[in-house]
Amino acid sequence: MTPAGTCGVPRINKWAIGHDPTLPPTLISLDIVSALRSEDQGVTMNAPTSSVREVARIAVPVSIEAIVILVLNFVNQIIVGALGVVAIAAVGFANSLNFIVLITVSALGISVTILVARAAGAGRKHDMATTISSAVIVGGAVSGLFALVLAVRPESLLELVGASPSVAGEGATYLRFIALALIPSVVSAILSGVLRATGRPRVPMVITFITAAIGAGLAWVLVFGLGPIPALGVPGAGIATLVAAILKLVLLVPFVFRDTIAWETPSRDDLRLVLGPLFILAIPMGLTEFVWASGTFLYNVVFQQLGDDALAAAQITVNLEGIFIVAAIGIMTAATALIGTAVGQGDVAAVYSWITLLRKIGVITGLTFGALFALAAFLVPVLFPNAGPEVQRMAVIGILINAAIQAVKVGNMIFGAGILPSGNDVKGVLIGTAVSAFAIGLPLAIILGLFTPLGIVGIFLARVIEEVVKFQYFRYRAQRIDWGALVAAQAGRAI
Repeated sequence: MTPAGTCGVPRINKWAIGHDPTLPPTLISLDIVSALRSEDQGVTMNAPTSSVREVARIAVPVSIEAIVILVLNFVNQIIVGALGVVAIAAVGFANSLNFIVLITVSALGISVTILVARAAGAGRKHDMATTISSAVIVGGAVSGLFALVLAVRPESLLELVGASPSVAGEGATYLRFIALALIPSVVSAILSGVLRATGRPRVPMVITFITAAIGAGLAWVLVFGLGPIPALGVPGAGIATLVAAILKLVLLVPFVFRDTIAWETPSRDDLRLVLGPLFILAIPMGLTEFVWASGTFLYNVVFQQLGDDALAAAQITVNLEGIFIVAAIGIMTAATALIGTAVGQGDVAAVYSWITLLRKIGVITGLTFGALFALAAFLVPVLFPNAGPEVQRMAVIGILINAAIQAVKVGNMIFGAGILPSGNDVKGVLIGTAVSAFAIGLPLAIILGLFTPLGIVGIFLARVIEEVVKFQYFRYRAQRIDWGALVAAQAGRAI
């Protein structure tokens, strides 16, 4: 039973209320003092009605969409898995390299979600329109440059970063096609963020479901051939990914620029006002995503040192885990949208209530999906019958180790991509990600994986330690955010 008038929302936790001594005292909101006093007096602060339902309204469609995207990649992995271990390793290695760029540039989508949510909360339509158009222009240009770099000499690039000659040769053409898919994928990420921030998360979910189904079917046809269509092997999966990405962008455009808000080509003054806040969030977030994705890629390089079998087993583990971990992406997106809207509305109490509720939902989600991920170990021989018993055995070990810390990983997503960026503490996200990966995780992976009898188990354990360290640091940084000061500062800005 919850006290009358609480709307079922948890009480404000003092962990989330702290004054940052580096901020000017004039920016401290009196709302923060009221919140503290109310907590001390045992008064529960109200948050928006039906809070859990509101989180679910955003989180569930986003999570379903993320799972569908991952399933498309996973289906590609299963399809090419029928071609043998080298094909599995080649697709996984190329995907991890391409993913570094995709996740880095897609940080624009997170930034746009936060800024559009704030503008929507304050009712500033012109700011919304120029923020969206500026992000689309910048995102398309930057992703185009990266796509060119990846597509020019993909085989040499794969060998340069550590792929074996057989893996590089098999994955080169595949990498070229998925690199070209970067441009529509990044712009789609921005437009999807807009729809989520403006209360229409189901639209990108449905579009993703449609395009993913088309992409998966096309991949099967192009890889193995059908009638007059020749069997293209691994490159066929890359072509299917490119087609699905273009189709998704084409379908998203009218929902944003026809039904949500009209396109406004930004003027020079608009760009000056928009790009500052956009890049203040996007550059550190992009660097953070780059550091995280680079760390993930370097783990694959370490796995590769143990052989193609170890790399294939790692790719099976990562792809299966992704189906469960991305379910938490919805909670992360709900955090950016709901907290951003509350900041735009100047409602400090609602910010604290959302944070407390989202953290509790994250714990439950992490424990649930961790258990489901562990059970997925039984599917490895069924899904990858041609991988061989040794690869299957190593993959099962990786699944069980990673399943044990799913709650920690979900917490890192909520803190690192939801709460901290919404509180403008992208510096903390960058520091925590870089230090945990490059000062702790990767050195341990090299030592335990290559210089002890643990082998592949040591590399998986190193990643576990990295996630735990990162979680503790993110939690510490969250305690230092002064939401009252942020709300007061936003009230005096155009964006």
